[in-house]
Amino acid sequence: MNAFLQRAVRSPALAFVGLALVWEFCVHAFAPSPRLLPALSAIAQDAWSVWPQLVRGFGRTLLETVLGFATGALFGFFCGTVFTYSRWMERSVFPLFVVSQTVPVVAFGALIVIWFGNSLLAKVMTAFFLTFFPVTVNTLRGLKSCDPQRVALMKSFGAGRFVMFFRLAVPSALPQVMVGLRVAIGLSLIGSVVGEWFGETVGLGVMLMEAMNADLVVRLWVVMFACGLMGALLYGLLTFVERRLVWWRSES
Repeated sequence: MNAFLQRAVRSPALAFVGLALVWEFCVHAFAPSPRLLPALSAIAQDAWSVWPQLVRGFGRTLLETVLGFATGALFGFFCGTVFTYSRWMERSVFPLFVVSQTVPVVAFGALIVIWFGNSLLAKVMTAFFLTFFPVTVNTLRGLKSCDPQRVALMKSFGAGRFVMFFRLAVPSALPQVMVGLRVAIGLSLIGSVVGEWFGETVGLGVMLMEAMNADLVVRLWVVMFACGLMGALLYGLLTFVERRLVWWRSES
């Protein structure tokens, strides 16, 4: 029973329930303007009124986020690996990656729409733009942090480069790579939402712009909660994968 209570207290669900109770208490006790802090019941009612559109938008944004994250993560891992084993590539190309992240995502999104048109690919590319850099940086740091003594030990046993890479370097770098992936998943969601601002008809970003233009404050909260739910689910999935994949981290 005590163990159950301890798990319940540590559960994030309890924090959300507590926040919801404080929210409702403040609304009923202080009666702020709905433009400042609407009641959760009003947000839920508005979400139910646009439920079909919300489900379609959630699915479309989720698809864009997952595709952009997957392609950005693969590209970032590849580039981080290349930079680790090619010093001249790191010196010549990596600074370009850094400069690319100073470009405002809104400007990049507009350019992507000009290149690829108002398509799913354009939104995926916007998510990809925000995803690959943190994965590249953390892959580079993880691979470079490999223990030199373990490298020397494997060389003494005659291990080749490919064996050392897959048996030593990648497992050593995985904890750092997972940090980059957890950062990247949130950025990928942001990229998808921003990409939908440029002429899309379906998506949470579209609903966000429509709510802003029509001054629908409660609808803004609905979309923000939907984005938060999606981000939490994706982050939680990555955390689950990390616990199963990087099992030795919890033992160290």
